[in-house]
Amino acid sequence: MEALEPVAARHGMVVSSEPRASAAGVEMLREGGNAVDAAVATGFALAVTYPFAGNIGGGGFMLIRKADGSAAVVDYREEAPAAATRNMYLNAQGEVIPGASTVGALSVGVPGTVAGLALAEQKYGRLSLARTMAPAIQLAENGFPVSYWLSEDLRAHQSLLTKFADSRRIFLRDGNFYQPGEVLRQPELARTLREIARFGPGAFYGGDVARDIVRTETKLGGIIALADLAQYRAKVRKPLMGSFRGYTILSVPPPSSGGTVLIEMLNILDPLNLGSPDSYDSMHLIVEAMRRAFADRAAYMGDTDFVRVPIQGMINPQYAATLREQILRSKPDAPVAAGRPGEYESSNTTHFSVVDANGDAVSNTYTLNNGYGSGITVRGAGFLLNDEMDDFTSKPGSPNMFGLIQSSANAIGPHKRPLSAMTPTIVLKNGRVRLVLGSPGGPTIINTVLEVLLDALVYKMDIVRAVAEPRFHDQWAPDTLFLERQGFSADTVEKLQQAGYNISFRRSIGECEAIEVDVKSGWRFGASDPRGHGQAAGY
Repeated sequence: MEALEPVAARHGMVVSSEPRASAAGVEMLREGGNAVDAAVATGFALAVTYPFAGNIGGGGFMLIRKADGSAAVVDYREEAPAAATRNMYLNAQGEVIPGASTVGALSVGVPGTVAGLALAEQKYGRLSLARTMAPAIQLAENGFPVSYWLSEDLRAHQSLLTKFADSRRIFLRDGNFYQPGEVLRQPELARTLREIARFGPGAFYGGDVARDIVRTETKLGGIIALADLAQYRAKVRKPLMGSFRGYTILSVPPPSSGGTVLIEMLNILDPLNLGSPDSYDSMHLIVEAMRRAFADRAAYMGDTDFVRVPIQGMINPQYAATLREQILRSKPDAPVAAGRPGEYESSNTTHFSVVDANGDAVSNTYTLNNGYGSGITVRGAGFLLNDEMDDFTSKPGSPNMFGLIQSSANAIGPHKRPLSAMTPTIVLKNGRVRLVLGSPGGPTIINTVLEVLLDALVYKMDIVRAVAEPRFHDQWAPDTLFLERQGFSADTVEKLQQAGYNISFRRSIGECEAIEVDVKSGWRFGASDPRGHGQAAGY
């Protein structure tokens, strides 16, 4: 089998989950736009060509690092509507109502994508919102040939999409399923995008589009009101910063747990001899770091605008040293509980990565949560709505759709943002961008980013091999170590089982879209995960 090679480019690089979206980003770079312009174009294009997770009806996080050393996070995570209540998904007996937080209008959080991409363009871009949206508008209006993957994926999700008339009409053609090569045109979405391009985000959060959202929500039993849309704001936050073996790690703060948990794990692993990749000795140490960091996530994390989270304690190297000592003296089958980071306090998803000619970088992860979100398409506006309310704690101790146990710190509250696992990350070496990466995959996102970083920085793999390496995942609860079916030796699996790990196999874990920069030559190398159907594109 011929070895995979990265896409190399001298000036700029975009890696996303869909080829036309990557091309839209590169188009902006060729026209003199910067990394943010390219990211905004890619994000809007994915809303057209990648309905599984690309969106204007969801939310996410954009990590921006400029060549001058400045950095920022644009937090455009969804919010709970004003009418949301702590126990809204519980029945009279106090039990979680199946499907209430994952399907239909009551599962929808106030969307943030349009506000976030518009803010990023206005504050950090070089072109204009109208220019960066032009490729998406063209793709929606003129259509694009349906790929084999999209054809099969729409068919696979027909049970969800069929529940809602506009989703059934647009994406399933009322049962006359799209065949590979047929053109998918979305005139209603094109009209919505043109309104946003012409009038800015106000066209989405007020006016006809907002009324379309509320009418659709109300008809189907949802609680989003016009006031919820009008008051929504994307927020600029300070990135989290960590260090690992001479590299600087930039990632995202709450309401995403991703950056905190990633840096906590890297701190634990920093001085350890990790041995050979995918060996028992290596995997044991990494898995034990995962278990402890995810236990802390479950116990402490939520929206820091509403609750106190011991972030500085969780990413404190001294706290990591106590956890590392636990790992070295404990047996693998020993139970793990949340630590005490407060003692160390000093006070379905898709990802794309961009690096421009000047060295500016963007790492962006955004989502509808589950594939195709709530399943609802806004009547008259042509876009899918998220089911992000499931990322709140419906009931402490009860798992969400990803099996995550979460605490009352992440309880539902009006205008609160649900905890996320999104982990857009940028790695620096001597102040210059070395890696840009992220992944979809619910809680597997954090561990996917961790493993790709370790493969590139510790095991010195090129970016394509680092992205393609077999993956594993442990999130503390359930007490299960998930392994990809292909890639791990029988000897390693046997040793893990003998050590007491409860192993379950998955077809695949994560889908990393990454860029590596040679800090000496400046060449950019893009790698789109072979587990997906994306593309790296550069110039």
